[in-house]
Amino acid sequence: MTEVSSLTGRLLVATPALADPNFDRAVVLLLDHDEEGSLGVVLNRPTPVDVGDILEGWADLAGEPGVVFQGGPVSLDSALGLAVIPGGTAGDRAPLGWRRVHGAIGLVDLEAPPELLASALGSLRIFAGYAGWGPGQLEDELVEGAWYVVESEPGDVSSPAPERLWREVLRRQRGELAMVATYPDDPSLN
Repeated sequence: MTEVSSLTGRLLVATPALADPNFDRAVVLLLDHDEEGSLGVVLNRPTPVDVGDILEGWADLAGEPGVVFQGGPVSLDSALGLAVIPGGTAGDRAPLGWRRVHGAIGLVDLEAPPELLASALGSLRIFAGYAGWGPGQLEDELVEGAWYVVESEPGDVSSPAPERLWREVLRRQRGELAMVATYPDDPSLN
């Protein structure tokens, strides 16, 4: 089996050619990527459900908008918490209830008491479900040109305007990729 270079912590940005409606203009943060497959969450799919409606104790710690995000089409009845720890770097000791994914971004143990993490969290976002790929599946989609792979920034997880994240992430790239940010929502109207 070919060794897989880890993309953990990077963003998958849907290309305009990606036909799957689950991922139309999606920005996915990869939480895990290895030879066994990949797991991530869609950062720009807010739902109308308030965090307090499903995880009351975490509502006060959730960033704006304080709603649950649809993390992907898999296991919509499960919740994942992602949080940024301000100033969190690889050498820092992680607070209890938080596991580093990449840089200052990490997963929150939603079974832990919220007060345990309250003083350490910079921002928190709750996701219902996730995006998952089996071994080699994501690599095939990359070869097919379904995704752009770009570096993530801690602010991507807590963007206060998630509906603009696809364009914002593309706009900050160099060269031709930045031009894709201007791609019309409906090319037939162009």
